[in-house]
Amino acid sequence: MIKHLRSAADLDAETATLILDTAAEMAALSGREVKKLPALRGRTVVNLFYEDSTRTRISFEAAAKRLSADVINFSAKGSSVSKGESLKDTALTLQAMGADAVVIRHSASGAPHRLANWVDGSVVNAGDGTHEHPTQALLDAYTMRSRLGRLDGLKVAIVGDVLHSRVARSNVLLLTTLGAQVTVVGPPTLIPLDVAAALSEKTQVSFDLDAVLPDSDVVMMLRVQTERMQDSYFPSAREYSRRYGLDVPRLHKMPEHAIVMHPGPMNRGMEIAPEVADSPRSTIVEQVANGVSVRMAVLYLLLGGK
Repeated sequence: MIKHLRSAADLDAETATLILDTAAEMAALSGREVKKLPALRGRTVVNLFYEDSTRTRISFEAAAKRLSADVINFSAKGSSVSKGESLKDTALTLQAMGADAVVIRHSASGAPHRLANWVDGSVVNAGDGTHEHPTQALLDAYTMRSRLGRLDGLKVAIVGDVLHSRVARSNVLLLTTLGAQVTVVGPPTLIPLDVAAALSEKTQVSFDLDAVLPDSDVVMMLRVQTERMQDSYFPSAREYSRRYGLDVPRLHKMPEHAIVMHPGPMNRGMEIAPEVADSPRSTIVEQVANGVSVRMAVLYLLLGGK
């Protein structure tokens, strides 16, 4: 098993499948009356979050606690970071405290890779800038496999703001490693061809959502990250929604077995209609629940669980 999970590129097909299979076992155990396992008793997991987060932070905290690990939640706000402390000095502090694993979310791309040079414990990337979010890709793959029974050969459309999406990058890397066929869809300004080519030579690019839908097993909608946009990437929110929003008529263009995904948080009414987000074909709530099982599996395997 690998020591760190900094990128979806760290995972070959065998290791990724091991994590997904372990997550399935964790999910089965979570149905028990007593959900806690003693697997990581005596270990310390630090959640080091430099960016705001709800789903990811709580999910990692729940995962570590269900494995009986001691959990330290570190927020940059109100800490020495706000006084100018560097990531390296924070890392050395965590090292002195004996952290066995550090889960980091940071606005700077590459921060988890730097952190891994300064701590002896395992480092898990919970999102770094616009770079990657590997555990989100794992829980998405787990959700697809749970709903559709396989990953190999699945046709997955990832739609929207690919340019600013760390989720998209990790999903492309992981899903192609596991045999899925991925098409990224969106306006040309949000899908530079060199980005798609750099992600994977197996990835296709389309600017026409309606053309892709009838042949897709999975449609993953991405949030438009206006907070990361310094320029205008499309004429208006209304125009974006008209061209690339998933509404009920577009849902009916998809095959009957196809599912709809979204990593959250959603801009309801922009990239996805409320009726679609709340439909039986949506896996959005399942993705959140599956995130705990997948992150339990990641922590368990990284910290030497048998």
